[in-house]
Amino acid sequence: MHPMKHYAFPIIAAFATLAAGCGDEQVDAGNAQASDIKVVASQLDRRELVDEIQALGTAGANESIQIRPRIASIVTRIAFEEGQLVRQGDLLVELENSEIRAGLAVAEAALSESRSLYNRSVSLASTKAISESGLEQLQAAMQVNEAQVEAAKARLANTMIHAPFNGRIGLRRVSPGSFVDTSTVITTLDDTETIKLDFSIPEAFLAVVKEGMNIVAGSLVYPDQSFVGHVASIDTRLDPVARSVQVRATLPNPDGHLKPGMFLTVNLQRNRGPVLVAPEASIVPERGLQYVYRVVDGKAVQQEVTLGRRAPGLVEIVAGVSAGDLLITEGTHKVRDGMDVEVVEKLSPDDRSQLADGKL
Repeated sequence: MHPMKHYAFPIIAAFATLAAGCGDEQVDAGNAQASDIKVVASQLDRRELVDEIQALGTAGANESIQIRPRIASIVTRIAFEEGQLVRQGDLLVELENSEIRAGLAVAEAALSESRSLYNRSVSLASTKAISESGLEQLQAAMQVNEAQVEAAKARLANTMIHAPFNGRIGLRRVSPGSFVDTSTVITTLDDTETIKLDFSIPEAFLAVVKEGMNIVAGSLVYPDQSFVGHVASIDTRLDPVARSVQVRATLPNPDGHLKPGMFLTVNLQRNRGPVLVAPEASIVPERGLQYVYRVVDGKAVQQEVTLGRRAPGLVEIVAGVSAGDLLITEGTHKVRDGMDVEVVEKLSPDDRSQLADGKL
């Protein structure tokens, strides 16, 4: 017998066993392809979608100025205390004015003399003792002296610095005897009974923010306190780069907690009304387009959609589907258009693991 004949039957048997094994695997694969893909789906419905933004604003005083003199002189009297509340018209600083007072006295004496001379001349005009032109010259001289008196009074008033509005005095920066001029800052005055809060909002929120609407602001300095105010004005122009608009709100500040320059946060909400909202997990981006898979008669149907604004975990669908459609939310990466699917309420941990491995 030829030596190869001893091995013929074992080789044939091995090929037969291998072929049988391959046949079993093909059957198992066919059964796997025939079984439906398990997915989780949710029904598309309408719900209230609220957009919320947090704006960062800077607090400012309702009125705020630096107190400076209008003339150069010596400080003779300081009539305020640092941190003092003052009323409009209160005297703050007096400057040296002896020379100006003397000039005022001279101007008043000249006015008195010219007025007396003019009045005597008026009584003589009826007797033709003085000409009409002479009387006019006396009247003009009197008017010049009146203007000089008013100018001297104005110079004297400039030596008295008064508070232009109600407010709180800041730190004093000069002392009695200091020489000051128009560039010298003597102190500051801030009206903080009302705080102005300036912040910017995106263009999309223009339809939400209206003059007079209430706002609530917060500060890291006072984490447990809210500051309620209202929108006072909205800028007429948008920032063409940031696509935002500046908004000014006013906040009552009777206790003085808020200081000019503080950062405050403002939370704004916009209710978009009932819109079609789907879970973000149901959206399948593909070649620059957005798709979802609807479940129709046990099959996955791919559908292009147009998306709107987003919220945490949700996205608005503007076009492409309708309320009541059943959208696949888990398993979208394993389904294809027209594929048979089985919708389950939720996947077990084992099913979820197998779905991720592509075995379901």
